[in-house]
Amino acid sequence: MNDLSFIPLEIMIGVLGLGLLLLDLWWPSERRKQLGYIALAGVVTAFVFSLQMQPDPGARPFGGMIVLDPLALFFKRFFLAATALVLLLAIEFSDRIQTGLSEYFSLTVFALLGMLFAASANDFIMVFVSLELITIAFYILTSFQRAKLVSLEAGVKYLILGALSTAFTVYGIALIFGTAGTTNFTEVARAFPALAAKPVFALGVLLVSVGLGFKIAAFPFQIWAPDVYQGAPAPTVAFLAVGSKAAGIVLLLRVLFTAVPDLARGWTGLLMLVSAVTILYGNLCAIPQRNIKRLLGYSSIAQAGYLLLGFAAFSASGSSSVLFYLVGYLFAVLAALTVVVVVSNAVGAEDISAFSGLARRSPFLAMALSASMISLAGIPPLAGFFGKFLLLRAVVEQAGAHAAYYWL
Repeated sequence: MNDLSFIPLEIMIGVLGLGLLLLDLWWPSERRKQLGYIALAGVVTAFVFSLQMQPDPGARPFGGMIVLDPLALFFKRFFLAATALVLLLAIEFSDRIQTGLSEYFSLTVFALLGMLFAASANDFIMVFVSLELITIAFYILTSFQRAKLVSLEAGVKYLILGALSTAFTVYGIALIFGTAGTTNFTEVARAFPALAAKPVFALGVLLVSVGLGFKIAAFPFQIWAPDVYQGAPAPTVAFLAVGSKAAGIVLLLRVLFTAVPDLARGWTGLLMLVSAVTILYGNLCAIPQRNIKRLLGYSSIAQAGYLLLGFAAFSASGSSSVLFYLVGYLFAVLAALTVVVVVSNAVGAEDISAFSGLARRSPFLAMALSASMISLAGIPPLAGFFGKFLLLRAVVEQAGAHAAYYWL
């Protein structure tokens, strides 16, 4: 019971998800939209409760599988805030979901549950469990508009490629356990001097990183993002862009900076290359796009590249820059997709041409969309500029030790 005191948020969200499914049995079908407000109220309550929580870095509940350090609390609050905003978007979008509205809300909550566990993961087994809880929920959320062929196609693509990334992750964990004899991050880090000469161990860590690279849509594991973003419902796109990506980021931070920091320090060249190619691919491929959600899919790839700058720097300033960038990215993406939902509901299209003349029809929406795009582009004085500036500064700080950082 003492261990349960370290996961009050997870318990609250798990009960909320199950409660929504049970309420659906008796709730009048014409008032299912109200379940969205109940889900929103539950998530906001959990967020307020999280503000009272204090980190306890020394505690190792559940056999050391989870931690409650400042990084875990930051991401828990981030995920709760992001989910609350996504639920608001889902309530606005609910008229376009013909059936299963309550299930849509409950699956969103269960995906949040996986993210909360990911924030505290201190064991490769917990990495796998949290990833699967997130991913399986997203398989369904992506193809939720079953009457639309493009939504079903997006769900199938995400399912197949997601299963492939899971295979990489599981095989990597098996190799790590086979060589280290443990899956706990702290114990793996402690045993690393004896593991450094074992190529199989390094291969296992690389395969786990490949699985996490899929979650954040980093090159060359990004091929799913544009199609899935185009076909999925807009609230799901927002949750994928912010929640799923941030879950991949926190797990990558845990693996590279906690479990195998000495090994990861030797991978800076690889991280630099992946970061640079991801940025170029996302930005260049976005240029000819006509569908606004597909455009945001390529933008998501480019943003993953910028986030990897912080990993390539491999410093405290790089890690803190990643956290700042994620917060700015959260509001920019959600603002853009909120406008997309409102406009597409009005005109019935998601092509960029549907936004022509928006400044005359709705100046406020046009201003919100422009501000979000300016932030995503990194133009001052909005948060996206400061996020990119901090990431680039972290990279330049390391250039004295390695000239390749200047090229990056």
